Amino acid sequence: MQVAESIDWKSAARIMDHTLLRPEASREQVTKLCSEAALYGFASVCVQPCWTALAASLLRATSVKVCTVVGFPHGATLSTVKRFEAAELLRLGADELDMVINLGALKSGERVLVQNDIRGVVGVSHAAGALVKVILETALLTREEKILACDLAVAAGADFVKTSTGFASAGAAVEDVRLLRATVGERASIKAAGGIRTAADLKAMLAAGADRVGASASVSIVRELGAPGE
Repeated sequence: MQVAESIDWKSAARIMDHTLLRPEASREQVTKLCSEAALYGFASVCVQPCWTALAASLLRATSVKVCTVVGFPHGATLSTVKRFEAAELLRLGADELDMVINLGALKSGERVLVQNDIRGVVGVSHAAGALVKVILETALLTREEKILACDLAVAAGADFVKTSTGFASAGAAVEDVRLLRATVGERASIKAAGGIRTAADLKAMLAAGADRVGASASVSIVRELGAPGE
């Protein structure tokens, strides 16, 4: 990976999850998302669970991964339901799962519950060769809770910790990405998501320590960096 300041559009695309998680997104819009991802070479598309099979069928002949969400957007789903949802999504063709942490349990100090909640999804996913990113929803957490959430996610075997769903009061913040990187070190990767709309935003997240960036503005970002238009 090039340093953030000099990153070219192709390198940027390879670390971006091209995202469409609006609940009102249509089949036509998801199909367009997949076409754009294949055209620009994004790391993955990130779609709502109901579109997983469609995305998998459209991207089967490409290098683009299919990412979808578990317990989204609040994280309050039962652990048994999260595991079942994960298994179903993997069966439908998902390569990566972005699961929301149980925020209420975290804030209640229920560490074992939080860790087991994550571990259940990780176990199912890793058995299928899929990655798990744990969404912390940093805008709703104190500094101490962010650190604890990172430690629990790593202990549960998560591959990534992720800043945000994009549906809370705020999305990714540079200072949070720095904190997550300082906390997990090399034990896990970092995904920044939520409110990343420009090439400058992307570069700031990478400089802070992000390994992956999720954005709905992926196409405009890579075009800003020199990608050709349609």
